[in-house]
Amino acid sequence: MAFPEDVLADEEEVVLHLAPHWRAAVLPVAVLLLALTGEIMAWVLLPGTEGGRIGLWIVTAILLWYSARYAVRPLVIWRFTHYVFTNERILLQHGVLVRERRDLPLNRVNDHALAQSVLDRMLGSGTLTIDSIGDQSAVLTGLPHAQRVQTTLYELIEHSPAEEEDEDGDGPEDEAAPEPRRGLFRR
Repeated sequence: MAFPEDVLADEEEVVLHLAPHWRAAVLPVAVLLLALTGEIMAWVLLPGTEGGRIGLWIVTAILLWYSARYAVRPLVIWRFTHYVFTNERILLQHGVLVRERRDLPLNRVNDHALAQSVLDRMLGSGTLTIDSIGDQSAVLTGLPHAQRVQTTLYELIEHSPAEEEDEDGDGPEDEAAPEPRRGLFRR
């Protein structure tokens, strides 16, 4: 599950690349199995007459509609949702035909909160809410290994370079240029 390199900056490294937890695919797979069972039952139980064939086509059309809406669509969305944590930012990407990507720089993150239900705690998943400066927030639902991800996010925020503020107004030419970062924890 590689993330495209052209999205990343020159010195940027991917620390975590996650998709939503597998439990998001359980209900759509169950709907697919239920639709398949319904189709087999209709094929076996409906008579072989003209009315039975018309009934089978109607059942097939209804099951295809519900399968596409409640099974295939959620599975495709689940497959094409990416949560990427780099040493500089958080990238949230989803979409198949129309792709939406959102970036949150680590040095602008104010707060992050983790919410877990009892089932989430048993499966190790959760919902991570990340608040950023300027009333922006991102909600990562169904995040696998949620507690480890929150700890890693905290470490990334602590090691991210802070925004340089010019206090005396002279500009950055008076200061020595910082050495470029070559990794997450080393210079």
